[in-house]
Amino acid sequence: MVGEISISKRSVAMTLQQERILVIDDDRELCSLLAEYLKPEGYSVEEANDGETGIEMAFGSDYSLLVLDVMLPGRLNGFDVLRKIRTRSMTPILMLSARGDDVDRIVGLEMGADDYLPKPFNPRELLARIRTILRRSREETQETRVPPGVIRYRVGDIELDSGARLAFRGEEPVELTSVEYQLLEVLLRHAGQVVHRDELALKVLDRPLSPYDRSIDVHVSKLRKKLGPDNNGAERIKAIRGSGYMYIVSSPVNRKIKDRSAEKENPDAEE
Repeated sequence: MVGEISISKRSVAMTLQQERILVIDDDRELCSLLAEYLKPEGYSVEEANDGETGIEMAFGSDYSLLVLDVMLPGRLNGFDVLRKIRTRSMTPILMLSARGDDVDRIVGLEMGADDYLPKPFNPRELLARIRTILRRSREETQETRVPPGVIRYRVGDIELDSGARLAFRGEEPVELTSVEYQLLEVLLRHAGQVVHRDELALKVLDRPLSPYDRSIDVHVSKLRKKLGPDNNGAERIKAIRGSGYMYIVSSPVNRKIKDRSAEKENPDAEE
């Protein structure tokens, strides 16, 4: 009983705490401005002004989100910090860069950043990005509490377990980030149909694409690599020039909710 009471009190205390954000940026003035801007919005902001300190703080405490600048002083730049953090933590990361270089955006997303914002930026846009990333993170956490085993979508040998938010190729699990899982879910839901890039951005990233924004293209590229070709060696996700992407249907689509464990017990059951 004592253990149950302490856990209950801790849960209540956690809900009353502000969501904590760690800003890793050597621009102290910017860090102060962000703290001042985000505090009234319900966020507690802490700062680290170099990569080493940022990694130490990220591993030493629980944060809801990390805001990470690409250009950092010392031996570790933002990409180095991102790489090291991703070896131990999947805390959402929003990257910043003053260079406005497409290469920075692509590299950051490929290495596991959740989103990217070029400097200078409007604080309201930063706030919108933060809210979107955290909402997506909360939804993922809530969905993993659903008992696993329910298959929501099945196209060919690709299946999605909506309870555990897992993807399978045949019987083999495919490790996907939250964004990649949502992207695959949207494409499977519209298998055989073109899904426009703008629509994918709104459904997966919760924001419209800006000019020359290749975020969706990068996520699709990573998803393709993880899924690999289909059993016939053909690509699964086809780019439709000037439009968007289509998940290719090479076998009947089954969108019925099923129980994976029940299917294993009765492998001869009809679809």
